Amino acid sequence: MDPAERTLIIMPAWNEADVIAATVSELRSVRPDLEILVVDDGSTDETASIAARAGARVLRLPYNLGVGGAMRAGYKYALREGFTRAIQVDADGQHDPREIEEVLAGLEHADISIGARFAEKGDYQARGPRRWAMSALARSMSRIARTRLTDVTSGFRAANSRAIEQYAHYYPAEYLGDTVDSLMMAVRSGLHVVQVPVEMRPRQGGTPSNNPVKSAMYLVRSMFALLIALTRKRTAREGPLQ
Repeated sequence: MDPAERTLIIMPAWNEADVIAATVSELRSVRPDLEILVVDDGSTDETASIAARAGARVLRLPYNLGVGGAMRAGYKYALREGFTRAIQVDADGQHDPREIEEVLAGLEHADISIGARFAEKGDYQARGPRRWAMSALARSMSRIARTRLTDVTSGFRAANSRAIEQYAHYYPAEYLGDTVDSLMMAVRSGLHVVQVPVEMRPRQGGTPSNNPVKSAMYLVRSMFALLIALTRKRTAREGPLQ
């Protein structure tokens, strides 16, 4: 890695006390060269204190903003502290630290690199309405980004300095804003995106929220999220970055 490059791992976390220590410890073991920022999103458990004891920097939000709000705070921190690259890693342990370098390597050719779950690697599956929604979103975003994307809702993604600046000023907190909306506005603002195949692991702790009703809701709400993203107007801040 170029010694001039400073890379920050941003980990949004809400009530992840059961798994946060193991996730941070594994990251520190596999990637001791990278700094870790846990953004505690208004947790009501001991997430923040456990993450700090495990060796992460911790940014505490006073109340729950959702993943989008937590990630925007993380990118503001990255911009302020002079990091040139940032990568989002989930607190639940599903993202394998050994694949961080592959996702970061995508930044050699683009401003945003997405670790894609449906790109001929691993056996991760989503079924029913949830999978239909993911496929529809991917097809729409692929046309707009002018590159093949299979997993635009993945939270395993990296950003270079241009994308960090974009995200610090525009990273919506609304439902799917942290994935669909933020990516849409980044692409429309002139940033380039690539994807690299990754293998998703099972959640290492806590309880997943998937069920048929929520999957159906995901389908409807994701379509609304895409429509909202398509109709947003650029602001001066959101114009192409030079």
